[in-house]
Amino acid sequence: MRIATWNVNSVRQRLDHLLGYLGAVAPDVLCLQELKCTDDSFPRQEIEAAGYHCNVHGQKGFNGVAILSRRPVEATAGLPGEPEDTQARFIEARVPDGGGEILVASIYLPNGNPVGTDKYPYKLRFMDRLAAHARQRLAEGATLVLAGDYNVIPDRRDAADPEAWVHDALFLPETRERYRTLVSLGLTDALRATTDHAGVYSFWDYQAGAWQRNKGIRIDHLLLSSRAADRLVDVTIDKDMRAAEKPSDHVPVRIDLR
Repeated sequence: MRIATWNVNSVRQRLDHLLGYLGAVAPDVLCLQELKCTDDSFPRQEIEAAGYHCNVHGQKGFNGVAILSRRPVEATAGLPGEPEDTQARFIEARVPDGGGEILVASIYLPNGNPVGTDKYPYKLRFMDRLAAHARQRLAEGATLVLAGDYNVIPDRRDAADPEAWVHDALFLPETRERYRTLVSLGLTDALRATTDHAGVYSFWDYQAGAWQRNKGIRIDHLLLSSRAADRLVDVTIDKDMRAAEKPSDHVPVRIDLR
């Protein structure tokens, strides 16, 4: 089974790129983030014509997550733990897998900047809620894949210039500590299960020639439960997507499971 994640940075603006990716890579499941559209304006017709079912949790102008799947799935929107939170940042689907299922989540974790505002405490609360939810799912024995844009640089090797990020919400000690807490529940960072190399990135800013100079960071992750990690065959970062005309600033990351 092939499961991919991609912060598409406006699904309507990148629709041609998205349809091309579905055709070329043919993931069984694709988790999307930063749709920047409501459910009603999501390009469902074009994506369904490409052979995919759409489960969408949209929001006007910003945020928004979706799970595209080759087979129909049962999906639930919203991360538990803060009923007043209306931001569209989490959707979860039960994906049929032989005689069982894989529980796949598409996550758009808050950026958290500027740090001195209420945006950073919201980021930390969201991470605490995500850890609580993952703990519950793991206790249920789920084969779990938590995929998405985490807005977390886990380690210095995950940034071309770590010093440029030391005061950023993506790299603050409190952020990385919560990421480690999440992983320590028994999850595996799929990319780090296959390589220890530095210089492996999933995001390049539009500014200051970051792409041309390879000044990237790795903030798009797939965290796997032990049952999923035992089936991991390969991890691929589709870096070439960043070289497309009018690309997203993120590229897809995908795993193959036996």
